[in-house]
Amino acid sequence: MKPKPKELKSTKKYRTAVILSAIFGVMGIHHFYVGRWIMGLFDLGLFIATLIAWFEGNLFLCYSFFIIDLTHTIYVTTLLLIGQYKDGQGRLICYPKQKLNK
Repeated sequence: MKPKPKELKSTKKYRTAVILSAIFGVMGIHHFYVGRWIMGLFDLGLFIATLIAWFEGNLFLCYSFFIIDLTHTIYVTTLLLIGQYKDGQGRLICYPKQKLNK
């Protein structure tokens, strides 16, 4: 039996996810909000590694970690903005008035 379109839609709020991704994206806060804990820990780990490299004076590692983290954040934020990002349960986080494919 095919799931109804409403069952494919996430209960997470679109605006909250986008704002968290835009402001705290490199820290991975938005991943924790939508229930994607592994990705949240990955982003948080990259952020902490960036800080550690910065304080140790290793600018190459610092910039490398930051560029990887920022690229990932931009990618996820873009997916959120176009309504193609899924929460931890595999449901789409839909923008307002987004129609789901049946």
